[in-house]
Amino acid sequence: GIGGVVRCSYISIMPKNAAVGKKKALIAAKAVKKGVQTKTTRKTRKSVVFHRPRTLQLQRDPKYLRKSTGAGDRGLDKYQILRFPLTTERAMKKIEDNRTIVFIVDVRANKRQIK
Repeated sequence: GIGGVVRCSYISIMPKNAAVGKKKALIAAKAVKKGVQTKTTRKTRKSVVFHRPRTLQLQRDPKYLRKSTGAGDRGLDKYQILRFPLTTERAMKKIEDNRTIVFIVDVRANKRQIK
């Protein structure tokens, strides 16, 4: 009626084998929730001291270049190899006797560059 409590009941219209299937499904859901492998093995501690594992490896992101120029730009040009002629007595004697001029050269220059 109008002021009373109305009860509504649902009648199960599932077949009998469906109820068995539902029961199996509930058991399977419980097993999934619990997990199949419940026994876990613990890693053996070989050291008494605990060292925190540093696993984060960030990629390098420099704020500025450490070298202002590339490796190719630092090479010697023909004006940098020969510094100045040597003007000692020994060098002067070499000019007179052997007709050879002695130069002071850059430390970084090799034999092929000096020639």
